[in-house]
Amino acid sequence: MAGLQFSWVHFLAGGTGGMAGALVTSPLDVVKTRLQSSLYQSSKNVSAAVLPRSGIASVAGHIKDTCLLLGHIYSKEGPRALYKGLGPNLVGVIPARAINFATYGNGKKFYTDLNGGKETTLVHLSSAATAGVVTATATNPIWLVKTRMQLQVEGVRQYKNSFDCMVKIIRSEGIRGMYRGLSASYLGVAEGTIQWVIYEQLKTTLAERRKLNNPTQGYVVGGKDIEEWAHFLGAAGTAKFIASAITYPHEVLRTRLRQVPIGNQPAKYTGLKQTFQLVLKEEGVAALYGGLTAHMMRVVPNAAIMFFCYEAIMHHFS
Repeated sequence: MAGLQFSWVHFLAGGTGGMAGALVTSPLDVVKTRLQSSLYQSSKNVSAAVLPRSGIASVAGHIKDTCLLLGHIYSKEGPRALYKGLGPNLVGVIPARAINFATYGNGKKFYTDLNGGKETTLVHLSSAATAGVVTATATNPIWLVKTRMQLQVEGVRQYKNSFDCMVKIIRSEGIRGMYRGLSASYLGVAEGTIQWVIYEQLKTTLAERRKLNNPTQGYVVGGKDIEEWAHFLGAAGTAKFIASAITYPHEVLRTRLRQVPIGNQPAKYTGLKQTFQLVLKEEGVAALYGGLTAHMMRVVPNAAIMFFCYEAIMHHFS
């Protein structure tokens, strides 16, 4: 009974954290998706000033581009456009994070027991990889709909809403169409695995260092002091930044695979390898990092918020 309750706490904590992060960072998610897409890199509706530069541009320049595109979407399409895809995003992110955190938390307990009660880096790796595969398989159709909705512009609306989008995809592309980009999602399991391992290591290192340098508690909130909560936030943000920087190209490949086919033309991107080779041939290496700044501006605070909520809820129920 205690094990079942523990499973549901992971589920609740992960879902709540995912929802909070998605709500706060939704506008940057829209910008990131558009900058990753070839449709927006060649669109005449967006000025060249806000498109990803070729070659290596300065971080300040990328931040400026991201802010310009935010302003462009707000002024040309209205404030609601900054939250396109939020419905399927929330429908997806809540179960996705709930499944991911629950699978990871309970997987860690399972693998630790198999390892004779020792929680090691290999246990963290196995738990994170298992959680990533389960989550990607279960939620791919939701992320496909979210991507299609975010790539729509005013005047070129192909889908009325998320349900209409799903129905039209099944009619025109079949059930398999709902799993476009799944191979890239499996490739992205590496990101979640790296993130979890780094997070666990940073948490352990910071806790040990704190115990040596400052064994007394400071101002306590929710059973932990401010410094300890700050460590959770810092560890989550740092882990996400490193993991995303290492594995980012899979995000671009996944977005390209999920793009809506133009007219009656066959899909331009048909597989992971073909998409990778085509993007490199037509647009160069820089295109594999399109939207990276917007992505980092979104996922780092998103991860900090999400893991903070997760740790707070887990601590409360434990």
